[in-house]
Amino acid sequence: MEKEKARTKVILDSRVKNENPVPLYNSKALQDIESNYTALKKKYTEGDKKQPWSVTPKTILGSEIPRDMLYTPLNAPESDYSFDIGMPGSEPFTRGIHPNMYRGKKFTMRQINGYGGPEDTNLRIKYMLEHGGTGISVIHDLPTTQMYDSDDPISKGQVGMSGVAIDSADDMEILFKDVPIDKITVSLVTHYPSNTAILFPMYLAAAERRGLKPETLRGSVQNDITLEEVVRSGPEYIPPKDCFRIQCDNIEYIKNNVPYFNFNTLNGYNLHEFGTSGVTEMAVAVSNAIESLDEMIKRGYEVDWIAERLAFFWSISSDFFEEVARIRAVRRLWYRIMKYRFGAKSPRAMWMRCHVQTSGISLVREEPLNNLIRAAIQSLSAVFGGVQSLHVDSYDEAYSVPTEEAALLSLRTQQIIQEETAVTEVVDPLGGSFYVEALTNDIEKRILDEVDEIEKIGGYVASIEKGWIHNKIANYFYREKELIDKGEIKFVGSNVYKSEDKKPSIEVFRYPEGVQERQKAKLAKLRMNRDNEKVTEALSALEDACRKNTNIIPFSLECARHGCSVGEIFKVFKKAFGLWKPPALW
Repeated sequence: MEKEKARTKVILDSRVKNENPVPLYNSKALQDIESNYTALKKKYTEGDKKQPWSVTPKTILGSEIPRDMLYTPLNAPESDYSFDIGMPGSEPFTRGIHPNMYRGKKFTMRQINGYGGPEDTNLRIKYMLEHGGTGISVIHDLPTTQMYDSDDPISKGQVGMSGVAIDSADDMEILFKDVPIDKITVSLVTHYPSNTAILFPMYLAAAERRGLKPETLRGSVQNDITLEEVVRSGPEYIPPKDCFRIQCDNIEYIKNNVPYFNFNTLNGYNLHEFGTSGVTEMAVAVSNAIESLDEMIKRGYEVDWIAERLAFFWSISSDFFEEVARIRAVRRLWYRIMKYRFGAKSPRAMWMRCHVQTSGISLVREEPLNNLIRAAIQSLSAVFGGVQSLHVDSYDEAYSVPTEEAALLSLRTQQIIQEETAVTEVVDPLGGSFYVEALTNDIEKRILDEVDEIEKIGGYVASIEKGWIHNKIANYFYREKELIDKGEIKFVGSNVYKSEDKKPSIEVFRYPEGVQERQKAKLAKLRMNRDNEKVTEALSALEDACRKNTNIIPFSLECARHGCSVGEIFKVFKKAFGLWKPPALW
């Protein structure tokens, strides 16, 4: 019988007790503060005009963490500066992963691109780079994301909508034509492990055709089981254990062969936007990361070598100080997990590197220009939190893909923060705030408690199989919807301060016409011109690898090289692994 693993929280609690804290505040100072604090609290909480001292903010995607009216050292009386806060670029990395943060390296401005066919998105990528974008991020349309070809009946009406259509390595080649992918980082929003195992090899095959070696490529894929088995709203799912196996196959292959690519961008963003609190968003991603590292250690890899290319992706919503504190909290927690649970020695392996996107769910159709303000405030909180790269949602995304003008305004939002506000000149400018430090401590504890809850179930894959995360989403979503309907969660211009003008005073993006016909024609030409005997052999070899304990990515890459389509490779996965119904569909 396999020995039960020690839970992360138990390990961390045990190690923290062995530290010898040096309190930041002396007892006499705390006594003096407490006397004045108690008098002030009594003044406002007693008598005819009494007010609640603690309130719970109701904000979109908030965690409903109670807040006191005033914060003092009493909210973190045992704080040890070196152990809890420290210097930026040093343990515990609360204040950032680099000593000089944005003075040394500005956050990457990585706006998402994707609509129509690869020809269309190629033009948008070049436009954003020409106007100062410093990274590329590509999102795919629903058929590509769900792994169906553009000529599949299920794809009708969705090709090129809400993302770019990619059917083969030929499309990848067109997508990045004349784009210097060996000189700029590329984020492929592949979402699922299965999709990563299909699209990333196509990206590699397209790079090969340009004579680029894998070690010259930099960027990230998502490769997250959470998105495939929980957030995804698709008609066909492979079982969680097989999905997790593919996730780890991607990790193994990319780390060994494309060393400067982040093989995981643990995606809290889509889970948060789908319907969870900010605490659950981070607890789930951290649990997935822990389980992935455990598996890679089983496969014989050193944790320091693997963890240095791990990255995270967070959603930033509207509770400004919670968002700042969340990023600081999870960065410190991840350091402690790496140091105390995994025994990591390399500082880079202990870094919680993250990309952040402002909240799409917080964008509303009424008075859409208000969304500019929402996204600007959210992006500022991300910068105060110390993120490595940022995407700012465009004001018109409540309607459609952003227009060129709206996308440029989102990029300009980042540029104004970087160049005009001076907020990047000081590292962790909110560090030391009694409020921010107390909130950081509280959120770290809450995230760790939920990680512990997941590990008690049997780990993250087991929590998916047993429906724990599905129930979390359902309960949170229902409560959030109720609070919005009651007006307790407020949207200015939508459910409070309503305007009589019901029409958007903006120009909405118009999708290019004929995308599906173009993609279908390209597929027909591909199937006619490729060596179909080699295609059959490559798909057969991939299926054989899926059924054995063999890394499947080299075989998927061969499929991409020989012109196999997205849908053809996904059919192999379904045949080899079978199908699974999520608990919500039982």
